Amino acid sequence: MDVNGGEMRKNPTLICAPLMADSIDKMVTLMAKAKATTADLVEIRLDSLKNFNPFEDLNVLIKQSPLPTLFTYRPVWEGGQYDGDEKKRLDVLRLAMELGADYIDVELKVAHEFIKSIGGKKPEKIKVIVSSHNYQSTPSVVELGNLVVKIQSTGADIVKIATTAIDITDVARIFQITVHSQVPIIGLVMGERGLISRILCTKFGGYLTFGTLEGGVVSAPGQPTINDLLNLYNFRQLGPDTKVYGIIGKPVGHSKSPMLYNEAFKSAGFNGVFVHLLVDDLEMFLRTYSSTDFAGFSCTIPHKETAVKCCDEVDPVAKSIGAVNCIIRRQSDGKLFGCNTDYIGAISAIEDGLQAGYNMSSAAGSPLAGKLFVVIGAGGAGKALAYGAKQKGARVVIANRTYERARELADVIGGDALSLDDLARFHPEDGMILANTTSIGMQPNIDQTPMPKDALKYYSLVFDAVYTPKITRLLREAKETGATIVSGLEMFIGQAYEQFERFTGLPAPKEQFRRTMSKY
Repeated sequence: MDVNGGEMRKNPTLICAPLMADSIDKMVTLMAKAKATTADLVEIRLDSLKNFNPFEDLNVLIKQSPLPTLFTYRPVWEGGQYDGDEKKRLDVLRLAMELGADYIDVELKVAHEFIKSIGGKKPEKIKVIVSSHNYQSTPSVVELGNLVVKIQSTGADIVKIATTAIDITDVARIFQITVHSQVPIIGLVMGERGLISRILCTKFGGYLTFGTLEGGVVSAPGQPTINDLLNLYNFRQLGPDTKVYGIIGKPVGHSKSPMLYNEAFKSAGFNGVFVHLLVDDLEMFLRTYSSTDFAGFSCTIPHKETAVKCCDEVDPVAKSIGAVNCIIRRQSDGKLFGCNTDYIGAISAIEDGLQAGYNMSSAAGSPLAGKLFVVIGAGGAGKALAYGAKQKGARVVIANRTYERARELADVIGGDALSLDDLARFHPEDGMILANTTSIGMQPNIDQTPMPKDALKYYSLVFDAVYTPKITRLLREAKETGATIVSGLEMFIGQAYEQFERFTGLPAPKEQFRRTMSKY
């Protein structure tokens, strides 16, 4: 066990910083940077150097490196930049070995000859990585297994296989190979759909992963930064028994959920990791990652409706709404349970707002009971809020641009319907509650509002599901007329509380969630 940054490691997987630079001086600068990030070793990509005098330069690089060195001199035919004489290339790798490199990487195509040529001259400490790259796809498990055997038979110390993800389910085959490997193995899947291979190699026994020094400068598609590996994904704390959670969506890279949950998992000492999951086909994804290790998922656009059909059991409210945004895999039998925390997030944020505004005690039942609750919009979110409010005993009115849609939803939940145009003149009583679930007022149309300001005086609380910007024109004007306001950010945090509790069985760290989100 190695202590890094004051924390005990839970896994032996190394973090390697790939260094691409066109001069030796720049390489040496990058090595110091890599050391500062607490990487375990550096990969020196000799094929990125413009002028290269093997004997002098290798000596400098090996002597000056503050970290163990891995030398790669990748030829064009394997996706690299070296386009010269093959014999010279292999001579350079042999020389690096003699001068004291810790690892050298040689391609499968030439490995047999190369390893034979070094015969008994191989120093004790050096490890030879034999690598195979597939820039088109990820082969079947059988083909991958045969490839491992083929690489081993060259006399490799470490097997390296890099493939390409056409679908996120491709990564499962690499996990299967890695976890059963009897030899040290590096198994990575390139591309955004392969990102989980670079994080979860800790769980499935990968020898090392690559992390870049800064965003944007990658030596292969889909590499995370070292900073993200360590601080976003808590890489050193993951192990074989870590439970995997994630946000399923398409697109998904923008989601702030991994930040929110990983920080909370770490503080709570919960052995889980939360990742971005770029999923094209939800059913195939859930079928492929069917072990109880893949324990729960947040679900976002465009998969919320499909998720209802993919679960073994769906919470009645989620079924009525027709959308699941949270999937839990039961640890006892692996069955999938789907629920909807979107409406709970919004409703509890509105209840908190009412309680704070009127110093009500939460013991007295819901502050929504008996209130007139006006929902703008009849889509998924409108449906969710209308159900939630109804469940809490409110009288519900649906207002929508097209009256027919409003009528339809009102009939289903037992409420009244209005067209949006009539809403401005609607005030049967004072102290009503308004909830906007449309995208009116969202960036870039921040000067729009679904409601004229003078009509807002009949409402005691106004909620807006839009959270970009945090304070919409609707909320700003509602506040000016004296109403309590609740922003969409509160709903995002509220739905995350419930998911965190379902994922972990622990109480949600509400203060911490607020702190994390306030940074954005």
